[in-house]
Amino acid sequence: MAANLVDLFVGIGLSEQKAKETLKNEQLTQNLKHTIDQAEKYAPGQVANKDVGKLLYSLATKLKAQIKTHQSMLVEYVAKKKIASEAQLTAALEYLLSNPIEPVDKGQFEQACGVGVLITPEEIETAVEKVIGKYKNDLVEKRYRFNTGLLLSEARNSLKWADGKAIKNEVDMQILDLLGPKTDADLEKPQKQKTPKPAKSAGDAQKAAAAGPSSENFLGEDGHVKSFMEMMGDAVKFHKPGENYKTDGYVLTPKTMDILKEHLRVTGGKVYSRFPPEPNGILHIGHAKAINFNFGYAKATGGNCYLRYDDTNPEKEEEKFFVGIREMVEWLGYKPWKVTHASDNFDQLYAYAVELIKRGQAYICHQRPEEVKGYNNPDSPWRDRPVDESLQLFEDMKRGKLAEGEATLRMKTTLEEGKKDPVAYRIKFVSHHRTGDKWCIYPTYDFTHCLCDSIENITHSLCTKEFQSRRSSYYWLCNALDIYCPVQWEYARLNLNYAVVSKRKIAKLINEGFVRDWDDPRLFTLTALRRRGFPPEAINLFCAKVGVTMAQTVIDPIMVEACVRDLLNVTAPRAMAVLEPLRVTITNLPNATSEVSVPNFPADEKKGFHKVPLRKTIFIEQSDFREEADKNYKRLALNQSVGLRHAGYVISVDKVNKDNAGKPTELLVSCKKATEAEKPKAFIHWVSDPLPCEIRLYERLFYHKNPEDASEVPGGFLTDVNKDSLSVIKGAMVDVSVKGAKTFDKFQFERNGFFSVDPDSTSELMVFNRTVTLKEDPGKN
Repeated sequence: MAANLVDLFVGIGLSEQKAKETLKNEQLTQNLKHTIDQAEKYAPGQVANKDVGKLLYSLATKLKAQIKTHQSMLVEYVAKKKIASEAQLTAALEYLLSNPIEPVDKGQFEQACGVGVLITPEEIETAVEKVIGKYKNDLVEKRYRFNTGLLLSEARNSLKWADGKAIKNEVDMQILDLLGPKTDADLEKPQKQKTPKPAKSAGDAQKAAAAGPSSENFLGEDGHVKSFMEMMGDAVKFHKPGENYKTDGYVLTPKTMDILKEHLRVTGGKVYSRFPPEPNGILHIGHAKAINFNFGYAKATGGNCYLRYDDTNPEKEEEKFFVGIREMVEWLGYKPWKVTHASDNFDQLYAYAVELIKRGQAYICHQRPEEVKGYNNPDSPWRDRPVDESLQLFEDMKRGKLAEGEATLRMKTTLEEGKKDPVAYRIKFVSHHRTGDKWCIYPTYDFTHCLCDSIENITHSLCTKEFQSRRSSYYWLCNALDIYCPVQWEYARLNLNYAVVSKRKIAKLINEGFVRDWDDPRLFTLTALRRRGFPPEAINLFCAKVGVTMAQTVIDPIMVEACVRDLLNVTAPRAMAVLEPLRVTITNLPNATSEVSVPNFPADEKKGFHKVPLRKTIFIEQSDFREEADKNYKRLALNQSVGLRHAGYVISVDKVNKDNAGKPTELLVSCKKATEAEKPKAFIHWVSDPLPCEIRLYERLFYHKNPEDASEVPGGFLTDVNKDSLSVIKGAMVDVSVKGAKTFDKFQFERNGFFSVDPDSTSELMVFNRTVTLKEDPGKN
């Protein structure tokens, strides 16, 4: 059988390799065979014509389900050579997709795809002459190195239905007539001019790979991060509002076009999207991608985006989650067009459910959850119960006459994953956050989501890929009720290594005392990242670098940390902080009450300066002093001087005071002006008259990349927690330039990293979280 099909496909002009590749796709094989059989019926013997065969293959691969009913007509036009080029076939498919409801107006159809239009050789010659004349000077100068694709493109555009081969032959002939045969110089391979690039070390290459695409590509001319959709560019190509029917898998009904016409009247042709979180937990970094995509796409197209709470599960919903979700959306820089709730539509959803029962598309079922668990289950014994009986039972459910679990409303459809008759309503005797005790039945996601999208006239329902299996039921339900049907688009969710984002698992981490709360800086909730000091622009930048794809990927946190560094490097002013102080007394400081001017951004002094005091007593890092320096040690030692950052002095040790254990407690040093001293090997940071502060340093919360993977962590994710992931330094000191800083203000502590003011700060003691180190930790892999 396979050999016969290969011969059949080769017979229409496919190569043997292409024919065998086609056989690997069962659906395409069936489509192509059916197309060939139809063509043979309309024009016996014509399928052997390679030009016809090529078009039949294109038709079999490009024909969308929405216009499948027109296949026979299209095959007839191709077989009888009324449609004789790819351009005509493409135009025919586009016309039918734009006018999907039968019957087809044959006159308009033929006009739209050039049926009967004859382009003479003289017309081709004239059109090519015109194009050649336009570029004659460039052609004479560049000769055969001129890009002839430009000539072909312009000639084809002026002769839409002309044969492509005929145009190419005419272009080649006229170029030959103008330039003559190719000379030896024309045949020489052109020399490529190589632009010298700065050398990169192997370490640089590894870091660049981990960090992803250069952030420079994502910054506008003013240094600000571009919008999400600016960064996406042409990566996202969606249907236009009102052209829902052109998308793959969209289901057409006799009422579709009228409904879409009314939809366009109401929306004015604008894009409408929505971000629909469940208000039962805190948003995490994966939600940041969804927020950027939904709000970003609407903003980029001049449309509107709803923040819609999917509040159909009252047992787990709390006010703090409603507030927290909106706060994070706005923190990322987006303002909802409207804030709505699924519960706003409870009355309408109930009315839709009643209508669905009346149409024979839903029924009351008494099977228990365990009986319908899994796939390919037998039909419910109540599937065909009378409509009136289901209506009465549904009313009884609403009035609280049936117990929880005693009955559900199920829809007569099958999800793409094979799940039969998903539940539309279930009984829950739970008070709702917004509607109180009005309802004791609540709709499910499968019933609610598409109907709320329809009610709000959503044009683009953007979902993560796990909802692809619900697309068919999404379309089915809207069409079963004869209401507006949006288009669902799926994309890959954002997953990170060394993290868990499940609300249930984060709650376990909190309850077991591994983290403090939902905003613990070791987590990847958005509140945690904000508390750690991640700028919202850096999270948006990270989401853009990850991009919008269908392929599921897991990203290393190194990439988001690189985005944070890129942003903070140009937005976080410098300060000096000493984490483990060592007292230093400068015995000969010329002016005991001087001030030092320190640039906020050393690389750009236009951004201003701040003053810090320089007294006889300063503090340096304990690690910046050794009694004996080896050849690799460049900082302060008994036999080695060091410079003080920004102060203009070089200091040398005269005496070391120690405690009983022999640990240095104070250094007595003398200073010289840097202009008068030998240039030191290094300059170190310091503080004087400092503010006391607490420093919190964070490492990864988990040891393994996939803490939820039983093969990596057999004992479960709780056994993989790094109990040393938080270090608290209580005796740290910071210079006075940070005094008055507000919660979440960010600084670069010179040589120590980027830090953010924690909400635990008080007027007596500032608390700083280390956001990221200055450079990627080489120990992370």
